[in-house]
Amino acid sequence: MTTTTQRPLGRTGLSVFPVGLGTWQLGGEWATDYTQPMVDEILDIAAECGINLIDTAECYGDHQSERLIGNYLARHERGRWIVATKFGHDFTGFLKRRDDFSPAGVRQQLEASLRALQVDVIDLYQFHSGPDDAFQNDALWTMLDEQKRAGKVRHLGVSLNKSTLHQADWAAARGAEVIQVVHNRIDRRAEQIHFPFAERDGLGVLARVPLASGFLSGKYKTDARFPANDVRARLAPDTVRQDLAAVARLQREEVPSGMPMAEWALRWCLSNPLVSAVIPGAKDAAQVRANARSASV
Repeated sequence: MTTTTQRPLGRTGLSVFPVGLGTWQLGGEWATDYTQPMVDEILDIAAECGINLIDTAECYGDHQSERLIGNYLARHERGRWIVATKFGHDFTGFLKRRDDFSPAGVRQQLEASLRALQVDVIDLYQFHSGPDDAFQNDALWTMLDEQKRAGKVRHLGVSLNKSTLHQADWAAARGAEVIQVVHNRIDRRAEQIHFPFAERDGLGVLARVPLASGFLSGKYKTDARFPANDVRARLAPDTVRQDLAAVARLQREEVPSGMPMAEWALRWCLSNPLVSAVIPGAKDAAQVRANARSASV
């Protein structure tokens, strides 16, 4: 018999299913152009599996991911979902962004995200992989606190670059209650760089790219090639070869016989009690179901 228990999202008072739904792919930069029926099916199955956290961003397409999610939310029970999005980057084209962390710019992004998502309030609003000087802008956090008091944002978070230490150290002081970090079996830097601050300050932790951009699915060989409209085509060939060689070694040495590698990889992340949830992407309903299985213990 298997059971799944929701986990606290730090000190927010929110409880999350251990597997959330990452939605960068809905913006069209992962080799698939999503239609509304495709997204509806993904979210229907996510709800059926118990998933209650959707993570998106204003720059996954020009609010494209948010709009597809918002069109779904407008026709379904809003209250069962924890909706997380991010700010700081204006989408200008395929894999092109213009940074804007100014208080006025972020205020405009917030209003655009509320419209796209068709919600009155965003449950978790996250500083998105920005530089330390933008993070240190007191006026930005004053404005965000005003938006919390206005009822447009419930909780603040910080989506961290891989090597950013300062923002993890100061997240709680800025009013953030959640950090989002790159964490997977290949890339464990967050354990040393970010997790100590999460433990110290009681921050929720969302582990992004827990499948290492799909490499930990076990589907790809070391000579894998990706189409031009797939973000992974921009990765350095040497990096791809090294990561896929590491995957092959893990498959031989660590993955239990009979267990799908993706399920093992997600379970590995969730074995750390500091991790509130993993947020893998899913290209279709079948992947949603497969990811959700890793939450059972």
